[in-house]
Amino acid sequence: MTRANRQLKILDIISKHDIDTQEELVEYLKKEGFNITQATISRDIKDMGIIKTLAADGRHYKYAVQRTKESAASDKFLNMFKNTVLSIRSSYNLVVLKTEVGSAGPAAELIDKLSFDEVLGVIAGDNTIFVAIDDPNHTELVRERLEALLESAKI
Repeated sequence: MTRANRQLKILDIISKHDIDTQEELVEYLKKEGFNITQATISRDIKDMGIIKTLAADGRHYKYAVQRTKESAASDKFLNMFKNTVLSIRSSYNLVVLKTEVGSAGPAAELIDKLSFDEVLGVIAGDNTIFVAIDDPNHTELVRERLEALLESAKI
């Protein structure tokens, strides 16, 4: 599996679980079929701009993506999006994206964070993303924006 797939899976895991150590993250990734070392995770965490924050219980820490508008990580996310999205199609008020297996969740999170006014919501499976659009007249606009994002990431 590619580095981009691994990093998307890391985003998916830390968004769903309070991961306190790199070793815990390695174990989650191994359960998902990634055969990696703690050193690799350490590099990924640094490259992706992941930080430790206080968990909801107020006593433990967890990994989280740094929440800034301008972040070096945004380029990484665009790269991951480009490397995992296989196709973008639309029909009526839906935009449907096909991704590599296991990459839909993190790619959908990126789409959600774009906060397009026309997007009502995003649902992800394992390799498919459904983007619900507020008005069928806006569907092509959103599809074109996502395709432009995909193309801009190739630069």
